[in-house]
Amino acid sequence: MVLPPNPGEGPVRPVSVSLHEGTIAALKARTGRRGMSAYVEALIQRQLERDRLRELIEDAESEHGPVDQAAVEARRALLRGDVGDPADAA
Repeated sequence: MVLPPNPGEGPVRPVSVSLHEGTIAALKARTGRRGMSAYVEALIQRQLERDRLRELIEDAESEHGPVDQAAVEARRALLRGDVGDPADAA
């Protein structure tokens, strides 16, 4: 059984998508005409990663219960350097 390639792998193929004119103009302004495909590819890969992360979170929450928001905020504060120890903030 041959598995399909992962996002970002395999040969490049042209596809057709429909976008609003304003979106196209903003995309061209940001990337130039030749950088559009790479930019859109990166955006799609990032969205696929976010979708998969959301699925993993939902699976974990269904198995272990919802995330403790106070613990999440304590870890965020630690990453920002706002507090010394997450155990003290939780």
